[in-house]
Amino acid sequence: MRLLLVEDEPKLASFVEQGFAQESFAVDVARDGEEALERVRAATYDLVILDIVLPGKDGFAVCRELRGMNLNIPVLMLSARGMVEDRVKGLDTGADDYLTKPFSFAELSARVRALLRRRDPVRLALKVADLVLDPISRIVRRGERRIDLTPKEFALLEYLMRNAGQVVTRAMIAERVWNFTWDRLTNVIDVYINHLRKKIELQDEPRLIHAVRGAGYVIRDPQDGD
Repeated sequence: MRLLLVEDEPKLASFVEQGFAQESFAVDVARDGEEALERVRAATYDLVILDIVLPGKDGFAVCRELRGMNLNIPVLMLSARGMVEDRVKGLDTGADDYLTKPFSFAELSARVRALLRRRDPVRLALKVADLVLDPISRIVRRGERRIDLTPKEFALLEYLMRNAGQVVTRAMIAERVWNFTWDRLTNVIDVYINHLRKKIELQDEPRLIHAVRGAGYVIRDPQDGD
């Protein structure tokens, strides 16, 4: 899942970004309100973590514009302000939840997961053939078999499953899973694909992940053909 963090404090932004990376989330960081709105117009996000005190447009103004776009994106507001009036204003501008600084990452993570579950509990689970991935609980099963993945393996599989039936290039994987545009990452991606195959495709199970020569990889239901 992809989050947009709108935070101008570098240390806090790095702390939150690294925390969610460990939980297999992809995180983009915007340093001000205008950059946040540009990113939302250019990409699809599952949730926005939005600080109130920002250079230029504050979080209240950003949230109002987000709601004006008619996008169904959960918004969690962050602020050092603890006054009831500020919390009410944040919720009235369209925020779904409000967390006051300082906070623990565990609480932030729990609130994010609660908002994601509330957003669309039925469609959250991803399914290809008998392989099912739950991005909130981070549980992966093939049939009755539970599969344990590392955070990066999970993020890679989630990206493939969100694009099931479509070929994704190594460059696309590098950008969306590793947040890099680095050609030398190609070998790393191939290694991780092999790790995934060993875990989700046992000897008696049909292959799901396919290499497309000169292009990249695709995951698809065996019934859809080659």
